[in-house]
Amino acid sequence: MKIYTRTGDLGQTSLWGRAVGKRVSKDSVRVEAYGSVDEANAVIGLARNYTDKYPQIDQVLERIQHRLFALGADLSNINPDRENRTNEDDVSYLETVIDQWDQELEPLRHFILPSGSPAVSHLQVARTVVRRAERRVVSLALEDPNLTMHVKYLNRLSDLIFVAARLVNHLDGVGDAEAKF
Repeated sequence: MKIYTRTGDLGQTSLWGRAVGKRVSKDSVRVEAYGSVDEANAVIGLARNYTDKYPQIDQVLERIQHRLFALGADLSNINPDRENRTNEDDVSYLETVIDQWDQELEPLRHFILPSGSPAVSHLQVARTVVRRAERRVVSLALEDPNLTMHVKYLNRLSDLIFVAARLVNHLDGVGDAEAKF
């Protein structure tokens, strides 16, 4: 199978589903949303290049990458009767991990700088890309109200990545750098 199809050369792409309008502009709200989720997945993959010495973090990030593929598939599916793959169990998993990791950390008393080791820096970039994906899915949810769980998942995911970055600093013996403003 060839990797290129030439069907997108005029700036349109296909969506999944039986609904009318399967071809849309590549700058549509829906394509922007699932494209941002894809970008978040790639940046998490980049961060994982630096988390191999923290297997408890790396394994969670790998699981998240698989879930982000499912979330992106949900976003690209325009079937009005679709059954979303992203659900409350996915959000609960993130919350459980956040709570476990947070127990290892000093309570957060102030805003902190996104700084530390290369692993922390990549995790913080991943966190901000996930936040952007969340904003794009919020925009899409105005057109497709069946996406509230996806917004919730991305919101919680950015929290998890923030805590993961703090945990890496903690495991490396680096304290949080207070933001002074």
